[in-house]
Amino acid sequence: MRPQLSSYEHLAGGKVRDLYVIDDDHLLLVASDRISAYDHVLETPIPDKGRVLTAMSVFFFEELGGVNHLAGDPRDERIPQELLGRALVVKRLEMVPIECVARGYLTGSGLSDYQRTGAVCGVELPAGLVESSKLDEPIFTPAAKAALGEHDENVDFAAVVDKVGEELAFKLREDTLEIYTRAANFALDRGVILADTKFEFGLDADRNLVLADEVLTPDSSRYWPADGYEEGKVQPSFDKQFVRDWLTGESGWDRRGDTPPPALPDDVVASTRARYIEAYERISGLNFDDWVHP
Repeated sequence: MRPQLSSYEHLAGGKVRDLYVIDDDHLLLVASDRISAYDHVLETPIPDKGRVLTAMSVFFFEELGGVNHLAGDPRDERIPQELLGRALVVKRLEMVPIECVARGYLTGSGLSDYQRTGAVCGVELPAGLVESSKLDEPIFTPAAKAALGEHDENVDFAAVVDKVGEELAFKLREDTLEIYTRAANFALDRGVILADTKFEFGLDADRNLVLADEVLTPDSSRYWPADGYEEGKVQPSFDKQFVRDWLTGESGWDRRGDTPPPALPDDVVASTRARYIEAYERISGLNFDDWVHP
């Protein structure tokens, strides 16, 4: 008999995920169908999004190997029946308060920083770069994690050292860039550009650094089709950029105003769901219909 979710204490909730206590050493990490944009959780869910995020994370945890927070398979008996496919049993860790971002291409907030300062998070870049420029080598551009509803703050490497100490800061940078490079090469072999991504790490009881949370999902990464890549323009994407573009374009919503974002129309919901599933299937080579069902 599988447990009921009500038997677990709710520990924390984020924009997309919720954490529940299983026991002293294990947590239940649940991915919802919620979608966020510009620090708002939208009122319209994307069907199957939580399952895609979970499937993609499991695929890459297995592909990457190394030390991660998984403590059971996707059908673990500690997962409530109704959450199968979008929940994982994970190790309880002391989370590092840094968003570890790797960028191989210049876009988004990185491009804005570069246009203003010629650098991203203190990393000086060559002159003349434009939207979607490929960088000579990936860069580590961390952010200080903010409370729910607030915006993560891009910081330089010195700020990371101040926050967590020199030894851990160097390890975070090294692991972030190494994982990004491996994943980017993997995706490119499948016709997909991994423009940038963010990781979260935790420390176990022995102070080992452990890859945690989600990894290389369409929520935490920018994925572009490689066959249409063209420097100097915004790329089509397999991630939630489609939703961001609709919000700030066709919907007429002012992201800098006080009004919450509007509900997403059915066609935007369907297109977003299709993009998430396509990202999973193209990169993993697996059929989403074969993923775990409740």
